[in-house]
Amino acid sequence: MIKKPQIRYYISSLDETVEQFASRIRDYWHVENKVHHVRDVTQGEDASRIRVKSLPNIFALARNFTLNLYREDGYSNMAQAQRRAGSGLDFLKSLFRMK
Repeated sequence: MIKKPQIRYYISSLDETVEQFASRIRDYWHVENKVHHVRDVTQGEDASRIRVKSLPNIFALARNFTLNLYREDGYSNMAQAQRRAGSGLDFLKSLFRMK
């Protein structure tokens, strides 16, 4: 199914060209899709009930750390990497370069 392009209107006081503004919006959504969406969908961050003091920040750090390990190991599909990490200790040891 081919999706019809959607039109979005933005009101801003920024003194930029249309191309610069469009680039700024694309950059924002690139980060959203690469990090936040992955953390929410793959790792269930939004469903987390951790709300006490600094624990949410600590768990966010741990989630980012694991995503970076997966990416460094060559994975582009984070869900696949996470399933593999849950399958056994050998994969986790390889991520941390342990024997």
